[in-house]
Formats: sequence, structure tokens, C-alpha cells
Amino acid sequence: MKIKEVAEALERFAPLPLQESYDNAGLQIGLTEADNLTGVLLCLDVTEDVIREAVSMGCNLVVSHHPLLFHGLKRVGEETMVERCVRLAIREGVGIYSAHTNLDNAEGGVIWMMAEHLGASPLRPLNEQGEGLLCQLPETVPVNAFLRHVKEAFRVEKLSTNVMPEDMRPISTVAICGGAGDFLLGDAMQLGADAFLTGEMHYHQYFGVDDRIAIGVLGHYESEQYTIQLLHRILANALPGLRIEETRLNTNPVKYL
Repeated sequence: MKIKEVAEALERFAPLPLQESYDNAGLQIGLTEADNLTGVLLCLDVTEDVIREAVSMGCNLVVSHHPLLFHGLKRVGEETMVERCVRLAIREGVGIYSAHTNLDNAEGGVIWMMAEHLGASPLRPLNEQGEGLLCQLPETVPVNAFLRHVKEAFRVEKLSTNVMPEDMRPISTVAICGGAGDFLLGDAMQLGADAFLTGEMHYHQYFGVDDRIAIGVLGHYESEQYTIQLLHRILANALPGLRIEETRLNTNPVKYL
């Protein structure tokens, strides 16, 4: 099996033209025609430890959600983590492929996985660009019960919100976007969503919307953690003979004390 077959399977599900203009999804390191693919390691973030993990597992391809090569490199030395990862991957013969905003925007993609874990039914994208997702909960629940469910579904201890403890407003429709999705808050309110769930949100965006929408912010890593399951599902369905491993490492750089 070749890297090309893995790339084609992922791009059938999430075509590269779906990625945002600033993105760099696709093959990052490696040759598409290289054969003897020994296994694929799935992760959210490419780090030196992830590459070493792939080598220890006998996998010569890493498939990540976040691109390793997001910004251009002017040199490849030892100064930054990205430079060290490039050197290490080439030295160890490990290819790297990333499915990022194309996987976010694809039907059935990252945001659909968020909805699946919430137990919510997708209704429509939040805008004409196909970004975000408006979902319907199976039943209307008080906002604090909804936020408790969110914490359980995404296995988080802390959730940033604009909701006061005594708030009992009903929640039926939820607008969701993984990662840094705060740019979709206006679209969510325009569609009349009861709640907005995302991974990151700027401080000033919380102001002036308390009576219009309930906000829940999970953390970037936490909101996209189930992407590894999604990648596994896509590749297992498309390439039954492919050896697929999931990273055992938590690559979240944000720590909570």
C-alpha cells in the first residue's frame, strides 16, 4: 500500500478545495508513490514525541488534524519544534499528512463528530460557506443541564461560559464549531440558536450577548479530540487492510492547575 492511497481516501471524504484559504492541508512530508506503508498513526498534533511513537509502533505515516507545516519555513534547523519535527520525520522515514479545515467543513466531518457526541441532530451549516453546524437537541433542556451534559460528553472539568448559575433558559438548538470558532458567533445568533459551543473565544465577544445566546467554550484540543476517531473511521472503511493506530499521547499544550 502507498501513501497515495491513504491521501486519496481522506480526500474523497474531505476534498482539499474545502479547506480555508489560510490553511495547508494535505501531504506535508513524504512521497505519495512511496510503497510499503507499514502503518498509520493518527493524532491531533504532530510533535517530536508523536513521531517517535510512530517509529516505536512501526508506523511510517502520521495522519494529523492540525498541519505541522502551517506557516512557511525559511530554514530547517533545530530552533523550533516544527523544524525539529521535519528533521526527525525525514531522518526516520516517516511521512506526515494533515486533514484540517477541509475535514472541518466536509459533511460528516469534525463538527458532525461533535454533534454525534452531544447526541444532537445536524440541521444546516451556520453560513453559506458551509462553516459550523446548527443542531437540534433530542429534547429541550435547561441551560445548566445542557452545559453539564457538554462537560460530560467532552470529558472536561472546566467550561468557560456566560451563563449564571440561576439561569434556567431552555436550550433546544445549538450552534457548534470546533477549534477557534468564535468568528461564527454572529451567524449562530442570526440563525436564532439557543446556545453556541466552540473551542476558543475572545474575551470581548462575551459582552452584550447574554440575553441572546448561551456560550460554552471547551478549549481547542477538547473540542476536536474526537477527530482521531473520525480519521480512524474514514480510513478503516476505505482501506480495510490498512494497519491503523491511535496516538496514546495527549498533545494538548494547555494545562490547567
